[in-house]
Amino acid sequence: MPLGPLAGTHPAAVLARRLGDDASRRAPLLLGAFVSALCGVLSVLRYRRFADTSWDLGIFTEAVRNYARLQAPVSDIKGLGFNLLGDHFSPILVTAVPAYWIYPSAASLLVVQAMLIGISAVPVCRAAIGILGTRKGLAVGLAYGISWGIQQAVDNTFHEVIFAVPLIALSMESLLRERWKAAALWSLPLVLVKEDLGMTVAAVGAYLLLRRRFRLGLALIAYGALSIALTLLVLIPAMNPNGRYDYWNKLGDGGAGAELSSLVTGAEIKLGTLFAVFAITGLLALRSPLCVVAVPTLFWRFTSTDTDYWGTVWHYSAVLMPVVFVALLDAVVAARRSRRAWMRSYARNIVPAVLGISLTYTLAGNLPLKDLLDSPAYETGPRGRSARQALAEVPDGVTVETNTTLMSHLTGRCDVFWVGNTQGLTPDYVALDLLNGWSRPVTDPLGYVGGLHPGARYTLVSDTGGYAVLKHLT
Repeated sequence: MPLGPLAGTHPAAVLARRLGDDASRRAPLLLGAFVSALCGVLSVLRYRRFADTSWDLGIFTEAVRNYARLQAPVSDIKGLGFNLLGDHFSPILVTAVPAYWIYPSAASLLVVQAMLIGISAVPVCRAAIGILGTRKGLAVGLAYGISWGIQQAVDNTFHEVIFAVPLIALSMESLLRERWKAAALWSLPLVLVKEDLGMTVAAVGAYLLLRRRFRLGLALIAYGALSIALTLLVLIPAMNPNGRYDYWNKLGDGGAGAELSSLVTGAEIKLGTLFAVFAITGLLALRSPLCVVAVPTLFWRFTSTDTDYWGTVWHYSAVLMPVVFVALLDAVVAARRSRRAWMRSYARNIVPAVLGISLTYTLAGNLPLKDLLDSPAYETGPRGRSARQALAEVPDGVTVETNTTLMSHLTGRCDVFWVGNTQGLTPDYVALDLLNGWSRPVTDPLGYVGGLHPGARYTLVSDTGGYAVLKHLT
């Protein structure tokens, strides 16, 4: 069945006609710039007030810092001399190096992430304008840019998977416009983002099979499958200190039956996530076969034994957002030809509903963009000022053991280790958030560090505002 809004008319023709004027061409770029600005301002403000939620930003900053030195992407936070390519296969991180050269700080990665999100909004908005017109297209683009999956990625500082989001968006737009080769080409670099995304490449191939593009579809499926086998069985083990892929234990316990039965575990959480993924489009995206591209990500997450993958809290749903929003556009086109009057009416009125859903998620849920409406988001606060004082006690170029709060602020100028994981190395400094930071509260900094490094002598340099800095006495 053709995907166009009228018999014999395909989306590619509609897009070409609607994007013929300069205003329609500029609008997606302006929307992308606005989304980038929103995400960038939010991320940098959170960074400045020490609101990091995990150690990942520090890990990736260390890797990019070493790439910038033309060295292997080692992150001592993960372990002494640990090559990140032996953890997840993400060589695409090297593309963040120019930003790091300009501004050697973890903040540069946050700006890169914001730019990638904005870039991903351009093809989504462009496709929406082609099908719905400029105003409605911009509304869909904004709904995508502030969708909960994108915001959760921003909320969790930085992850390599953000590089996949614009690639998937561009591939999905090409599928919608029936530019088959372009769709395939945009999907190819996904295997350089993370090892599981070879399955997404194969899913693009599966969609091409549905559209009777057999040769190209089979080639993509083979490419995706071979890339997964190569990275999991050869490349990652070759660079992993233990000679293996460390995440096998997070998969099912073996056999297709075990994988399927594991879907039932935590069914309430998984169904909630599934609903949230498609509810962002008013559930209309479910009418599009383009949703097949989302299946691999949902499958590996829901069959995993790691409960963090099941819900909506972390960054794992970011790659699903361009899929469901482009599928929404395809479904709108198909619904215009429905025999059911209520379906045609629903499709005509879906745009304000979709934008309303994204805004409601933002304002009623615990999503980070809401912070921009509150004055504390623009203030460092007493804790932030104390953190800055603690950082000032740590000189450049030293080895530092620390926990989450101060970590990413040190990785641009020091060799940083996760607290309790220096693997025999005695660091020059220990800088601790005594109240939180993914480690238990500490009331006796000297005694705590003495337990970490028996026999080593440390002196307390500062202890104020819930932060302590200790120096190794040689």
